[in-house]
Amino acid sequence: MFLAIMGFIGIGLMVIFAIFMTSVMSMLPQTPGPFGNMKGFLSVFYIVLSALYFAPIYYLYKYASDMKNALLSSSSDLVGTALGYLKSHHKYLGVSLIIFISLYFLLIIGMIVFFASSAMSGAKF
Repeated sequence: MFLAIMGFIGIGLMVIFAIFMTSVMSMLPQTPGPFGNMKGFLSVFYIVLSALYFAPIYYLYKYASDMKNALLSSSSDLVGTALGYLKSHHKYLGVSLIIFISLYFLLIIGMIVFFASSAMSGAKF
């Protein structure tokens, strides 16, 4: 339960940080280059990250609260329901891990291809 509550607090802080970044970035002057184009990206990134983080935290919270109720009432049906939420939590984390490992793998291959093609063309970094 403690980890779930801390997760919800973390999600809230991410949303507050995204709103804060929106207001701070809007006050900066428009500059050409990559930093000028990143004004809205950071806020959107934190909002998307908090949305992705919500589902496993919700499953963890439901598991903890249902398991607490199951232990207080000695109900095996509630234990089954609670373990279903824990299963969903772990499934979400497993799928997320596979997705992120695949993205890292594609990023490494993309970097190798980029640097190999720029070395062939004679570009210097």
